[in-house]
Amino acid sequence: MNRREFVKGSVALMAVAMINPNFIFAAENLKWWQKKPVYQIYPKSFLDTTGKGTGDLRGIIRKLDYIKSLNVGAIWLTPIYPSPMIDNGYDISDYTGINPLFGTMEDFDELIAEAKARDIKIVMDLVFNHSSDKHSWFIESKSSRDNPKADWYIWRDEKTNWRSIFGGSAWQWCEERQQYYLHTFAKEQPDLNWENPDVRRALFDAANFWLKKGVGGFRIDAIVYIKKPEKFLDGTPDADGTCSVHNMTANTPGILDFLHELKREVFDGHDIFTVGEANSVKPEELPAWVGERGVFNMLFEFSHVNIMFTNGDDVWHRSKPIKLSEFKKALSDSQRATRGSWYPIYFENHDKPRSVDNFFPHGTDKILAAKAMATILFTLRGTPFVYQGEELGFTNTKFDSIDDYDDISSRGAYNLARADGLSDKEALKFVWKFSRDNARTPMQWNTSINAGFTGGKAWLPVHDDFKTCNVEVEERDADSVLNFYRKMSRLRNSSEVLLNGDYEELYPNNEEIFVYTRTLGLKKFIIAVNFTTHDVKLPAKIFDGAKKISGNYSDEKNYLRATEAVIYEL
Repeated sequence: MNRREFVKGSVALMAVAMINPNFIFAAENLKWWQKKPVYQIYPKSFLDTTGKGTGDLRGIIRKLDYIKSLNVGAIWLTPIYPSPMIDNGYDISDYTGINPLFGTMEDFDELIAEAKARDIKIVMDLVFNHSSDKHSWFIESKSSRDNPKADWYIWRDEKTNWRSIFGGSAWQWCEERQQYYLHTFAKEQPDLNWENPDVRRALFDAANFWLKKGVGGFRIDAIVYIKKPEKFLDGTPDADGTCSVHNMTANTPGILDFLHELKREVFDGHDIFTVGEANSVKPEELPAWVGERGVFNMLFEFSHVNIMFTNGDDVWHRSKPIKLSEFKKALSDSQRATRGSWYPIYFENHDKPRSVDNFFPHGTDKILAAKAMATILFTLRGTPFVYQGEELGFTNTKFDSIDDYDDISSRGAYNLARADGLSDKEALKFVWKFSRDNARTPMQWNTSINAGFTGGKAWLPVHDDFKTCNVEVEERDADSVLNFYRKMSRLRNSSEVLLNGDYEELYPNNEEIFVYTRTLGLKKFIIAVNFTTHDVKLPAKIFDGAKKISGNYSDEKNYLRATEAVIYEL
């Protein structure tokens, strides 16, 4: 390049920067957690090395090279603390220990070291809204009304009509104190009283314990519920006479004061990333929650995965069909709201059904659908979060009876549906659709018994498709979902346009296709995905003059085939 060409190019780039203030010149400006995806592991279902039927920390260590092959920068572990496992670890009885079910503290230290050797960080799950009722704090708190921890939890003489997220009353009677305690989730998960500074100090100390261990960040569970309203009043009842505790307590004014204290006492001064789980935070509220003036680096808000529920009512049998325009709007609103901060891109986790069943119509080719979701996952602006098995194209399961389900929320949802007059078969269909066990069936490694997950009896049955959908089979198939994920991860990690570029949606009202662009300076990517099971003609010749760089079909057409996903570069 001669001097004249260099100057001309520099002037063009400066002009783009002046027109677009969000233009960023290089990926070096990004933090480590912005550059690479995060891989979420549900340890109980990942790999069992002892034959006891449940996964463990040594199983994760054994598969670190596999995880590294996905080009990720961090692993998020769902809770591995001591727990009675009423809610699979989200009922914690000791915030600074390791559940013997998963191994020892020495195993955890080895995991930190081995992951670091592969340039991977370990991210812990903080569950600070509630503890287990077997935690020593609660045992002391319930013993009397005048003990030192008497007000570490939420106690009341009278209960309201609030319904817990897992079904049934959100209040549980305690004989020892002759009072009710609040539990947003299961009765074995009493809510902590964040108004008490001693409670906050104990929780902050627990988080700092793990930072000293060398963890790379935290995912903070159910954080929108920590601030309770000043008055505990009845809410507008549903047909069953109760109202959702979520509608009465989520995102209560004053919550950000608690969270800024958490940031000052734990997060500040560390090279970590934090992501809060925040069901009910609206896109327009995101700037107060994330970024320089917010609390977290990223926020899991639920607008795009809860669009089948209305008015905060997450009762499964009252769900409505998903409209693609609503799904697109939710994603686009969040993309726009976080232009000055950052966004965690996800479609699956341990609480949600598999995306290929959730977002596509019946009869969709599941392999094409998995690749289509991967295309979106790695091309939106933000950090992609890949949930174990998602990279293989895992689908929902269908157990024959509600008795076959381990998930406590599935049983609660089933009982509520039956109470509302649905038949056993009708209620079970909604469990098939939304059960958290859909995401918790064991990881499928090979074609052997239990898909190579365990040599014993698996705590939850493996999916019946394990003979064809597993790591060993997909490793050998260049056209597999697994290798497509690896390709997409490499593309994103090496592309400044996908790392830094602006997002703009095209054709927002179209109910068949999702089309958007990512633009950085003079470069532009166009991403288009067909969410139907039939061919769709494009509204315009948007790919004219563009080069195809990725797709879930091997050849090219001037229209989008069923479930087709493509990326073109201008």
